[in-house]
Amino acid sequence: MAKLIVCLTGMPGSGKSTIVSALKARGLEALNLGDGVRAEAKRRNIEPTGDNLGKLMLELREKNGPGAIAELLIEPIKNSQSKVIIIDGVRSTTEIEVLKNAGSVKLLSIEATADTRYKFLSSRGRSDDPATREKFEERDNRELGVGIGESIAIADETIVNSDITLDELTERAYKVIEKWIDT
Repeated sequence: MAKLIVCLTGMPGSGKSTIVSALKARGLEALNLGDGVRAEAKRRNIEPTGDNLGKLMLELREKNGPGAIAELLIEPIKNSQSKVIIIDGVRSTTEIEVLKNAGSVKLLSIEATADTRYKFLSSRGRSDDPATREKFEERDNRELGVGIGESIAIADETIVNSDITLDELTERAYKVIEKWIDT
């Protein structure tokens, strides 16, 4: 049986990383597209600020094509012993097509309001999180510019992260993935 690759998509701060943490705690393996960009920044001695990582992501895509970031994950997926791998942070249909080279792909979109996402990102404390509403909007526009809206639109399932607890959010995601494993 081909590996099941569950791609999480959604705007920054919608709850993807939260779901990934909970799924990892349940024993599922997860990879993050942004980690590939952060690793490349480290190799190049680039400070991992939001602006720097955004520019590097765009540079890698421009130089190596729109699927460049997903290409960084093909070997780790193929080398994994896991039958189910969660991919955090899919941004474009091209990335989805690249990942299909490593297994059977399903797309789960996580949606949340701009206010919810901004509140979460401003309190999360990762080096690339936006410090101002203006930076938040710049980041959203950059993400939309690389095609995240299209990947959200074609998702196999969508979870709305609004007025639910973290436990409810992660339980909904787990139930969707269980259903996909059983089909």
